[in-house]
Amino acid sequence: METNINLKQAIEQIVKEKGIDRQVVLEAMEQAVLTAANKKYRNTRDLEARYNPETGEIELFEFVVVVDEVTDSYKEISLEEAKEIDPEVEIGDSLGEKLDASGFTRIAAQTAKQVIIQKVREAERETVFNEYKDRQWEIITGMVRRFEKGDLMIDLGRADAILPSKEQMPREVFRPGDRIRALITDIKMTTKGPQIILSRSHPSMLAKLFETEVPEIAEGIVEINAVVRDPGSRAKLAVSSNDPDVDPVGACVGMRGARVQNVVSELRGEKIDIIPWSEDIARFACNALSPAQVSKIFVDEDNRSLEVIVADDQLSLAIGKRGQNVSLAARLTGCRIDIKSESRVAEAQIKEFASYDGTLDSESDEAKEMPSPEEDSATTHENKGETGDNGLKE
Repeated sequence: METNINLKQAIEQIVKEKGIDRQVVLEAMEQAVLTAANKKYRNTRDLEARYNPETGEIELFEFVVVVDEVTDSYKEISLEEAKEIDPEVEIGDSLGEKLDASGFTRIAAQTAKQVIIQKVREAERETVFNEYKDRQWEIITGMVRRFEKGDLMIDLGRADAILPSKEQMPREVFRPGDRIRALITDIKMTTKGPQIILSRSHPSMLAKLFETEVPEIAEGIVEINAVVRDPGSRAKLAVSSNDPDVDPVGACVGMRGARVQNVVSELRGEKIDIIPWSEDIARFACNALSPAQVSKIFVDEDNRSLEVIVADDQLSLAIGKRGQNVSLAARLTGCRIDIKSESRVAEAQIKEFASYDGTLDSESDEAKEMPSPEEDSATTHENKGETGDNGLKE
C-alpha cells in the first residue's frame, strides 16, 4: 500500500513540478513496467501494463488467444482450458490474466524515472522551439556563458543560443557574464534540442536597432530600403518617408543625434551614414557616396555600372579608406562604380584632343569626317546615358 501511495504522490509531483501532461507520465510508467516484464520473460509473452487509478498501482496482464491446437504455449490456449476460465469463450477470443507485478515495482520506478526525465527534456525542448520559432530576425538579449572554439554560448533564460565566430564583430570582446544583444538569424530543431543561431554582424542587426530606436520606423512612416555593413567599421543605411512632412534622415538621426548615437554605441563605434533613398539610380548613387560630393555621373543601365566624376579634393573621400566608401556604395546601389577625378578626366580629354588634332592634319576624306573632341565626348555621354548630377552639382 505504501508503494502505491508513493506512486500516486510521485505522479502528482511530476505533473505539478514539471508541468507535464498526466497522461504522458502514466504512459511512461506503464511502459516502464512493460519493458521490465518483457525483459524478464524474454519477449515470449503478449503482455500489457495498465495503471489502476483506484488502487494506485500499475497492473500487468498476460493475454493468450483461444485456438483449437496450441503451437505456442506462451501466447495460445486450447479451447478446453479456456472454457475452464470462461465457459462462454470461443475460438479466436483473447483471454487476459493478471500477473503479479510487485517484482517490477522497483525496476518500474527506476525506469519510469529515466523515461520521465527524457519526456521532460523533450517537452521542454518542444516548448523552447515553439517559443522561438517565430522570432527569427528579432533582436534578443542574453548573457555570455562560455566560449567554444571561438563561438560564444549565450544564455537566453529558457534557452541557450550560439553566436558563431563568423557572426561576431571584429575586435569585439566579451567575457562570461557580460550582457549581449544579438539578432536571431535561424532556429532549427536538432537531436540535442532547438538550436538558436545569433549574429551581430548581419545587416539586419543594424536595421532592427534603428527600428527599436526610431518610432517612425516601427510605425511604418519611415522605411529602411537598403542597408550594408562593414561590421565594426562602417555602414550605410538608405531610408525613405511615406509622409512628405517627415524627414527620414532626420528621424533616424534624432534630436542632437541621440538616436543614431544609441545605435553606434551598441555597435561599439561603428560609423553609420544615413542617406535618402531614391528610385533614380544616379541620385541614389550620389547620396550613397556621401560624404563625398559628386560633380557628374554617367549611368550604363544595361550593365548596371556607373562612372562618377568628382573634384580632385573629393577623390580620396569618395573612395574611402581602402576603398571602403565606394565599396559600400556599390553594394548599396547594386551597381559597379568607377570613380575618376576631374583632373584625370581632363588629361584624358587633352590626350584625346591631341590624337584627333594629329589626324585632322591629314588630307584624307576619313579625317575630315572625324568628329571634334567636343562632339565625340557628347556622343559618348549620350550612349552611356548621361544624367548629370540631377541637381546635386557642387
